[in-house]
Parts: sequence; C-alpha cells; structure tokens
Amino acid sequence: MIKTNMPEVSGAKGAKPVLTFPGPDAPEGLQVQVLDEGAGQVVEAGDHIVCHYLGQTWGGRVFDNSYDRGQPLDFQVGVGQVIRGWDDGLVGQRVGSRVLLSIPAELGYGDRGVPQAGIKGGDTLVFVTEVLGVI
Repeated sequence: MIKTNMPEVSGAKGAKPVLTFPGPDAPEGLQVQVLDEGAGQVVEAGDHIVCHYLGQTWGGRVFDNSYDRGQPLDFQVGVGQVIRGWDDGLVGQRVGSRVLLSIPAELGYGDRGVPQAGIKGGDTLVFVTEVLGVI
C-alpha cells in the first residue's frame, strides 16, 4: 500500500473531528481513506444518503460542518448533486463508514472557489464524512 500525505483525524466517530495536516502540500488527485468501515449496505450511484461531515481547506480553516448544526445532510450521490469528489469518493462506501477525502480543486470548486465560504480558487478540500444511512 502506498503511503499518502493525508491528514490525521482525531475525535470519536459520531463527534466533530479535528484534522492535523502533515504539511503544506496536498496529495495529488482524489484520495479516499476509510477510517472506520461500516457494516451496512454499499452506497450506489443514485442513492439518497444521509451524512455527517466536516469540510476544511487543506491546511486551512473549517468552512462547513454538520456536527455544529446537529443536522446531517441528505442528498442524492453519484448524480452531480454535490461536488464530484463526493460523488466519486462516497459511491462504493458502506453505511456506517467514516471516510477521509482529499479532493483536488478540479473535483471540488475549481478555479472559482466559493469566496463567501473562504474557499479560494484552486483549494484542495478535505472532508471527514460519516455515512449514516440510505433513505
């Protein structure tokens, strides 16, 4: 197995995680690391899934998380409803899994970013996503 330059995740499953970055340079391409594999059904493209998540720019600040709101997000995965890095990284995961995603800009918000959220163009996004269920 190739060792990637991924952040360390601390905090218990089900609680808001904290990321510690190994350095200023994000790994190339989409990186998917299953931190805790669930035992539920496999998520398929087109499924409506429910997730808790924390989103942070590489080495930067948290721009969004569902834990503080106490409300998980539900969306249809694999059909372009969310950024492509989520579509590509979450399809094939099992319900109950906690997954770390490093998403390059071309699979996130590209060169435009989302300035109002503090995401600059070209930013690599990092998510810790817990797949809670399929509805």
